[in-house]
Amino acid sequence: MSMRRRTLLGLGAAAATGVGTSLLGSSAAAGTLSPRMASPRQAPTAQFAIGVRQFYWSRGSRQLNTKIFYPASGTAGGNPIPNAPIANGVFPIAEWSHGMGCNSDCYSSQTHDLAAAGFICPAPSFSDNTNIGSVYNGNWSKDVSEVLTRTLALNNTSGDPFAGHIDTRAGVGVSGHSMGGMTTHGLLTSWPDNRIVAAVPVACVDMGNPAGLHANVLFIHGDHDPTCDYNSARAAYAELPSPKAFLTHVGADHGQYLTPDYRYYAQTKNTFLDWFRWSLYGDTAARDRLRSDATSNGTSWQAALTR
Repeated sequence: MSMRRRTLLGLGAAAATGVGTSLLGSSAAAGTLSPRMASPRQAPTAQFAIGVRQFYWSRGSRQLNTKIFYPASGTAGGNPIPNAPIANGVFPIAEWSHGMGCNSDCYSSQTHDLAAAGFICPAPSFSDNTNIGSVYNGNWSKDVSEVLTRTLALNNTSGDPFAGHIDTRAGVGVSGHSMGGMTTHGLLTSWPDNRIVAAVPVACVDMGNPAGLHANVLFIHGDHDPTCDYNSARAAYAELPSPKAFLTHVGADHGQYLTPDYRYYAQTKNTFLDWFRWSLYGDTAARDRLRSDATSNGTSWQAALTR
């Protein structure tokens, strides 16, 4: 990929808000494991209550304060409950990275939706959250890899509430918006993590040549985005092998389609969740819903879902 094809994120832009093989240590830097597609099973059909735990991790001098949202026991609906008991079951990881000037609480629509649907969602707060240079030099992508390692380790930590509840065989999912979307694409290209089998970069730009990961990749973007060039994301999509898909919100800006009051938010939410249900649970019914999930008068859909 030519550097000339990259489009820098404007520093003045505001991030949208509200809106048996272990995988431990198997990032590209630490090993060569390429997880297989999840064994076919049905993803949970009922909504879960949402729990949240706070962790204060680090990677060298970089602080990785991370909230993990997760399926909790109890009645579905309402706000996340700190340190609530985790629901019965084994759940895959689907991470979320925030955008500029934000933190792990900004994108509650996405992190809470993932947890309620049956995913363990670590959401780091990047300490240098306005420094786009830390995205372009790979620090944010490397931070996410560290957060994934720390989260996976909880499955085997004696006495931890998550022990035995994290699916460490299916691979992991990553996603994020704006600088978080660029971070997500960076994990597929310049700073690859081969534990990743599913990725959803939202409003990203092209961060490099594909690293050959066996990941299902869904792009979501508004075609009137003034901050992250739509054509750069389209170029990134074209470079990747299938399975892949591109959901375009026609006429939409940088992130309005991530907010529940947006007219076509349902297309974002349903496509986003079914992508992870298919990729991390192996739920083929979710795969078969994707076209109808994405289709509306305000969206367009392109997909190549077979290898």
